Amino acid sequence: MIRTFRVILPCFLTLTACAQDDLRTQLENTYGWWRTSITRKDVSTWQRVTAPHRIAEIRNRMLSEKRAYPASVFALPAPPPSLDGLQFLEANAKGPTAKASYFGKVDFGVGGAPTENLLVLSFVRGKSHWLYDRADFVNLSSLPQVRKELAAGDLKYLRETPEARPSGTVPRTPVEVGPAKYIAKVYVFCPGREVRMQVNKISHHRFANTKESEVVIGGANDGINEVTYTVRKLDGEGATGREAMTVRVYLMSEVPDVQPLKVFEYQVNEGDAVKTFGTGTFNVDAAILTKLSGK
Repeated sequence: MIRTFRVILPCFLTLTACAQDDLRTQLENTYGWWRTSITRKDVSTWQRVTAPHRIAEIRNRMLSEKRAYPASVFALPAPPPSLDGLQFLEANAKGPTAKASYFGKVDFGVGGAPTENLLVLSFVRGKSHWLYDRADFVNLSSLPQVRKELAAGDLKYLRETPEARPSGTVPRTPVEVGPAKYIAKVYVFCPGREVRMQVNKISHHRFANTKESEVVIGGANDGINEVTYTVRKLDGEGATGREAMTVRVYLMSEVPDVQPLKVFEYQVNEGDAVKTFGTGTFNVDAAILTKLSGK
């Protein structure tokens, strides 16, 4: 009886580690299939191992930029990074979602010597296996203490960062849109604030403490187009609530050397009051189209 107990005990104590090793293997297999499908331009495998909501988002974005789908999926400047040589940190699952985190010299093959940073891969549960969702690259150049902790195997940063933990909720699959008639982009500069935008009730955007642009899903339409936005102050060091802020929508010309055309703007100067909610419109009319054509 005692000898049997001694055999069972190690397996009981390492059950969590065994489960994580199994999860890691499954997630890394999925990522390997996905990465190979990209390098080989294998549409069938890519569709089989990629999360449905991610496929729909990619399709919508490409059609909104008037790019060929699915051919543009594989038009990357370099293959996705390999996990070879990276330090595995952890793998966790919550309900139908999972994440695997890695530390090391993440190489995107774009030149220059890679430095030690964080790579977090996200997955969702399919009918028979995990499906690849996305990869988040965290540049640790401004977080030297975190870099030091992760190199030593200290996972405190991962435990305290919600984006590094599986949420348990699969993102909704967006409604598919057709090819855009006019390419449009939203641009937001919002230090110390979060800005959420909608264009034509179809294209949803979120920006937080950033300077960034995103393509408008579905593009712009002839006539009146609607814009809605909300603004809130972010808590945290350095945020005063008095920062300057910009929210814009641009129409993108398809004619070489014709600059994007600003068609909507909400501008806040430093120290000015900020509207927490606002709506507006822009009109794609004959005059706008003439400017986009460069005539």
